[in-house]
Amino acid sequence: MAYPGFGGGYGNFSGQIPGMQLGHLVPGTCPPLLVGGPPGYAAYSHGSDPMWTYFTAVAGQDGEVDAEELQTCLTQSGISGTYSPFSLETCRIMIAMLDRDYTGKMGFNEFKELWAALNAWKQHFMAIDEDRSGTVEHHELSQAIAVMGYRLSPQTLAAIVKRYSKNGRIFFDDYVACCVKLRALTDFFRRRDHLQQGFVNFMYEDFLQGTMMI
Repeated sequence: MAYPGFGGGYGNFSGQIPGMQLGHLVPGTCPPLLVGGPPGYAAYSHGSDPMWTYFTAVAGQDGEVDAEELQTCLTQSGISGTYSPFSLETCRIMIAMLDRDYTGKMGFNEFKELWAALNAWKQHFMAIDEDRSGTVEHHELSQAIAVMGYRLSPQTLAAIVKRYSKNGRIFFDDYVACCVKLRALTDFFRRRDHLQQGFVNFMYEDFLQGTMMI
């Protein structure tokens, strides 16, 4: 079974990283991300990497960020653009999506991975938010989910739209929260679907641990 959101980026979307023009940093914007690099302060050859300086200023001594620090980091970076900043709850599930060591925090490499995902999702949201209202309609969310490669029934799509819409509209923060949870839950399921057939058997506590953390 081919799972969506894997092997083709974050929903098969791509886009230039904000703050970059032809590979150069634009003054006053959040620094660009670098690709690769092992985790850990000592192991990373940061040199004059502006993103490293930016991240460590927010992360502090432990070299990681929790949800509140991530919220501050993303707000200061301006990645939301003209849209409302991300809520603390959305930042919590962002961390949960990439928290492979279950520390409740995010390291530098995980932050880079999140940044790439957020840029891809933002690019697509802006493409469907043509009137720049900061919201999209319910049918546009359903279309976006399908474009990302998720093959879901109308009933499942309706449930997702109902969960993330407010008065028939989906705000950017809720849109990202939806994308994060779809990716995280799909990843959780895929890792246990060893035969890639689309179904698995769960132990009760395994199910709770996987879903309650997201």
